[in-house]
Amino acid sequence: MPRELSPNPQATFEFLKTVHPFRELSEAELKIIANILTPLEYRASEIVFSAGDPSGAAFIVRSGRLAFEKKGYITGYYHSGDVLGERRFIDGAPRTANVWAEEPTVLLKITNKDLENPDLVPSDLCLKVYKHLARLTSSSEHEEHRLYSEMDVLLVQDGGCAPGYNSVTAYITEYLETAGRRVFIAAEGFKSLVSGQRDDFRCLVYSFNLYRQIEHIHGVIFAPPLREARGADFRTERYKEFKELENQKRAAENIVKKKVKVLVGIGGNGTLEGIKALAKLLPKEMQIFFIPVTIDSDVSGTECIGQHTGVEVGAEKIRCYMADARTHHRCYIVELMGASGGFHALHSCLGAGAHLAVLPSTNYDPAAIAKALKHRSSTVIVVAEGYKAKERKEKGCKLNAAEYLYEELKAAGLETKQRVICEAFSRDIRGARPNNMDMTLAQRMARKLAELVLEGKTQMMPAVLAGKEYAIPFSEIQTDNTVDPQLALLANRLGI
Repeated sequence: MPRELSPNPQATFEFLKTVHPFRELSEAELKIIANILTPLEYRASEIVFSAGDPSGAAFIVRSGRLAFEKKGYITGYYHSGDVLGERRFIDGAPRTANVWAEEPTVLLKITNKDLENPDLVPSDLCLKVYKHLARLTSSSEHEEHRLYSEMDVLLVQDGGCAPGYNSVTAYITEYLETAGRRVFIAAEGFKSLVSGQRDDFRCLVYSFNLYRQIEHIHGVIFAPPLREARGADFRTERYKEFKELENQKRAAENIVKKKVKVLVGIGGNGTLEGIKALAKLLPKEMQIFFIPVTIDSDVSGTECIGQHTGVEVGAEKIRCYMADARTHHRCYIVELMGASGGFHALHSCLGAGAHLAVLPSTNYDPAAIAKALKHRSSTVIVVAEGYKAKERKEKGCKLNAAEYLYEELKAAGLETKQRVICEAFSRDIRGARPNNMDMTLAQRMARKLAELVLEGKTQMMPAVLAGKEYAIPFSEIQTDNTVDPQLALLANRLGI
């Protein structure tokens, strides 16, 4: 049972000035209301009311924290200044939810009996209070505030689009929700963390029963359809401003304000750097993780979600170029992904049986390539986007990797009857539907993440390599994922 505390009308009056909707009353009216409020103290885990209980009272949270649970699901929390129980206070129907104190809590109780007593409250003030509470009840903002006031697990998608962002997001929601956690996501990656406004976040729900209860609240998203969804629904175009310390500090402040317990970054090496920067600014007790989603597999020590689909789609494109090259006696120089290691370009080339893979780490003599092309009737060369990237930048060159190699070949004396065509990187690969391999990888990483969360681990990346699941600490993650030189040799069918 709660313990009734000694009233302090003056302190209650000052507090009510900050509480919506009571702050809309005049000071004289607030003093009247302050005199009919009863302060009650609840211990942690103590029940305030249960579903089926008679109503007759509403409460204002003076201090502490309360959980709101309906049909087996916690759908929000109450904190200082929040009003609860107002709906049944107005209509007199039995309670439909359970509310209990998550920690020692003090509530200010107001009863219908006292509010409607003309000796205590003038009738016009009574009607005004009911009117303000009714407005609060009909406002969706009240439920939104309750749902979004605390974000237990917060996901952040960032970086370049790749197949599998949405898949792993759905599976993380499934596994953590099953473990009793509530999952939220930044609407537009790091940009939303810096902004920190209500509309910058969404609530992800995996259970259909829970979704039906709260689907009317703005930003609630049913997660299962995301498993096979293309693209990355919750990221923005690369947010370069997040490299600024001031923006990182602002994001960290917003994360703490939302009482986040678990932060998960989803993306490539740039996203990892952003999450590691946040980890330095966030409380030590917060659990922080990273999930690698990148077509070019530029995170070492693990398969990366998106790499399997990327290679499958990339190889199919190369096969199409090869068929056209044979038909029309053309030489295609095709740029594919591969900023540093060249994983995507190499494996797409190998899978399709193209004639040469030119990677950031390779050092082929342009004259040797030009000589090899002289008497050919069809050729497809795959060039990683990072080929001589530093050299191109230093020269102020605007050519893509394929065009740059072509210029090198011409300078080396290229003579061929083939029509040479340069193709820039096809970004539609980023929007491909994740294949079964990447969806399976997404499930495995999501499950491993859930295990790490429940074990109390932090600053780790789930990893899958050679069929085994494990985890890599942030301090040991490498993002220059070099390719096997022997594989690169397999992608040389020109004999140079």
